[in-house]
Formats: sequence, structure tokens, C-alpha cells
Amino acid sequence: MGDLTLTRAFRQPPPPPRTLPVRHPVAAALRLIGWGWILIRHDALMPREITPLLPAWLRPLAGLLHLFSGQEARTGRPGERLGRAFERLGPAAIKLGQVLATRADIFGTQFALDLGRLKDRLPPFPLEQARIEIERALGRPVESLFTDLQPALAAASLAQAHAAHLHDGRKVAVKVLRPGVEGRVADGLDALRLAARMAERFVAPARRLEPRAFVETIARSMELELDMRLEAAAASEMAEVMQRSESDGVVLMTAPGVVWDGVGKRVLTLEWADGLPMTDPACREQPGLDTDALADNVVRAFLIQALDHGTFHADLHEGNLFASPPARLVAVDFGIVGRLGKEERRYLAEILWGFLSRDYDRIARVHFEAGYVPPSHSVEAFAQALRAVGEPVIGKQASQVSMGRLLGQLFEITALFDMRLRPELILLQKTMVSVEGVARRLNPDHDLWAAARPVVERWIRRELGPQAQVRDALEEVVTGLRALSQRIRRDADDTAAAPVVVVPRASPWPMVLSLVALGLATAALVLSL
Repeated sequence: MGDLTLTRAFRQPPPPPRTLPVRHPVAAALRLIGWGWILIRHDALMPREITPLLPAWLRPLAGLLHLFSGQEARTGRPGERLGRAFERLGPAAIKLGQVLATRADIFGTQFALDLGRLKDRLPPFPLEQARIEIERALGRPVESLFTDLQPALAAASLAQAHAAHLHDGRKVAVKVLRPGVEGRVADGLDALRLAARMAERFVAPARRLEPRAFVETIARSMELELDMRLEAAAASEMAEVMQRSESDGVVLMTAPGVVWDGVGKRVLTLEWADGLPMTDPACREQPGLDTDALADNVVRAFLIQALDHGTFHADLHEGNLFASPPARLVAVDFGIVGRLGKEERRYLAEILWGFLSRDYDRIARVHFEAGYVPPSHSVEAFAQALRAVGEPVIGKQASQVSMGRLLGQLFEITALFDMRLRPELILLQKTMVSVEGVARRLNPDHDLWAAARPVVERWIRRELGPQAQVRDALEEVVTGLRALSQRIRRDADDTAAAPVVVVPRASPWPMVLSLVALGLATAALVLSL
């Protein structure tokens, strides 16, 4: 099945993203205080429902905070109150709430359902305002492109979607950015940058989580989401990737086509997506819908995108997925696209395959080679720690696994081995959390590992099996031949340019090396065939 060797030196982690300064420190500090006050007023910071579960020394503080809760705290469940608070906090908090809403297995089903309104059921802005934004972005009247423009059918943190028809009769979805959202995002990111600096300075355990790098990674992705032209390009690219992402000859996920005449900086027009949004309760009631196969397809489609193509939809929550019988998936909202280099894809596949085959030594060696664990630690000790995490989970039904306990154990292990947050993997980790959450919402007993096995096994066979080793050897030989040819050509040019012509005795080594390299290339070619 292929193996990993540690003949190479440990990889150095890539440099963290460039950290931008806080533009307005005083305003950012006041905004953070305001955020805390909003959470307290909604009783969403330390909800009264969890007070009995808190440590004894923390309960008096929770009681004090409850004294300042307002009218907003007297109605609704904890998830509803937190959702309303996030709405007031702005786009950055709403993005966090969308991720939390996918993890019913950690926070509870009702809590996740209550937060689910943050995905696509926020208050929309008026239709007339949307018409103004469309005409301003496209530089033409709405009627010149659409025969009708209907009221918003879904509204999220950054934009809302309208149904419309083109003059040729095609139904489309028109996505329009919220007025003034750029300023709200910039203000929110400014406050998050200040919070990250404070956490890094005053909270020692938070430093290895690289809070400043984390914020910059999220900031970059949100800034890209604010240009619909870039999202249109990402939608077109992902449609091609998904069309090539097959499993047993079946395309697991598709994307609607882009209507380029309806694309501007603040407007995006896509062909209508078939099926029902997975946030709609009627979605799971569709006749003939196979929820088990749908859960498998969500996981496999993501893994094929990430492993085979190195490009994946990085915002795969229920609000961005449409389903139709028997198990067809259509993805929308391509504002965030994740990318993985060749080495990162290999590390991901090796780690997943290590867990599937219970080869904890292999997983440990991959972590060390990738630079995820400092080389000062023991590979064997880290493999032992991984076994303590993996053995209680592998082969168990999802309902039998406590994700909260598992995450707590993983956090303890990362602290024990000085593992730091890797900014280049944030989008991958975020999407894996969302994808697993979507799959478990469809099927509470979904086996993530069983769904991932055929995709990972195929990748390992293709990229690390015997044929791949022959292919890599052949590529190295060809590279060596090119380097040797360039060296001989440079030597010949230097000799021709010399003012004094000296005819030395010809060295036989270039010819010998060329013949040896040619022989190796021929042998490798024969073996690969």
C-alpha cells in the first residue's frame, strides 16, 4: 500500500501569514467590551442552564453576570439566545456560529438547530435596495438582464440570494452583498486582531494556538468573500473540479454554472441549484432520499476534492448544500476555497490511512516529517499517545463516541507534545469539522472512517504504491538527465568562450554518467509498463 520513509530532513513549517496592525486600537477595545456586554445581556456568555455544571469557584462569577442580563435573556433556549447575540455582533461572529451549528454531536441537537438560523435565515434587506446594488455593480438596469427579480429567499451574514429568470427563460440565483458589509467586516476583524494580541500576551496556553495567525487566516478568507468576481471564478473552477471528482464513475457533488453577464464586484449570478437546501426540514422528507448515501457522498466528495485536486469547497455547511433523491448534492457559495500543496495532500492521506489501518507509528512519523511535532520529542511516545486517542474511536458508531471528550483528549496531547496551530491547515480543519457535522446530522450513527476508506485507499495505491514509486524514480532520472545535459552545455559554452584554446584530454565520466542514467531510465520505463 506504500510506505513513508524518514530519509528526508524534518520539514520546516511555512512562515505564518503576515500580521496586520490594529487600525484603531481604542475603537477595537470599545468594540470588544461591547461584544462582551451583548453576550452578557443575552445570557450567552455563561448561560444559566449550565451554571450547575461549572466548577464551584466559577459559579459566583456566573451568578454575578446573570444579574446584568436583560430582556433578551428571558426568552429562548441557550442556542437561540447565542444566535441572536451573534447576529448583533456581526459577520465574524456569525461565521463562528455557522461552524458551531454543524456540531450537534458536541453541543447537542437542539443547540445546533437553534444556531442553524445563522446559515441562511437572517433578516434580509429590502428588495429595492437589492435592485440598487445590482444596477450599481453591473452598470445596467435590472430589467436588461432579468425578466423578474423576486424577494430574498435566503439571507446570510455577508449576502442574500434572490430568485430571478433570464430573458432566455433560465432560472437563476442572484447573490447580492449586504450594503455596508465591508465596513462591518473590517471593524470586526480589527477587534479580533486586538483580542488575538491580548490572548497571546496574557494567556500563556493560548500562544501555541497562534491566535494572531488564526485571525489573519480567517481575515484573508473573509476579505476574498467580499468580491463576487473572485467567487464567480472560484465557482467556475470548483465546477470543473467537481465534474472530475468521481467515485466509481459517479459524480458525488456538482456546482451550478456561472452567468458571467450577471457578475460584478458586489453581485453574483448562478444557474439555479436543483434540490432543496439541507437547512429545510422538508429536505430529509423527500421521497427516495437515501440519507446514509448522502452522508457518505458529503465526506467522499470533500476528500476527493482535497486529495486528488488540492482544491476544495471550504464552507460546506448545510446552508450551502442542496440535496435531491437519491443522493445528489449541489454546492453553492464559493467565497472560501481551500488549497493544499502536494506535500500537504500526502500528509493528509497518510494520516487518514494510518488511522484506518491502525498504524499509529506511521501517523507519528508523518507528523514529525511534516513538522507538526517538534523533532525534540520521541516518535514512539507520540505514537503511543495517538493509540490512546484512536483505539477507543475506530470502528465505533458515532453515537457511541463522545466528541467533547475526544477533542479534550486531543487538546491535551497537542499541549504535551508542543504542537502549535498550523495556519495553512486552518481551512482544511474547519471544513473537516463542518463535513463531519453535516454527515452526522444526516445519520447520527454515520461512520466517518468507513466513508473515507475507499477514497483514501485509492489515493494511497495511486500515489504511494509500486507503480507510483517507479513513476517517481523515472521522474528523478529524467530530472537528473536534464541537469547533466545543462551542466555539459554550460561547460561547453565556457570552453568556447575562453580566450586561450587548450585541448585537454577528454574526460570519460560525462559519457559514462549519461549511459548509466539512460539505462536507469529505460529500466524504470520497462518496469512501469
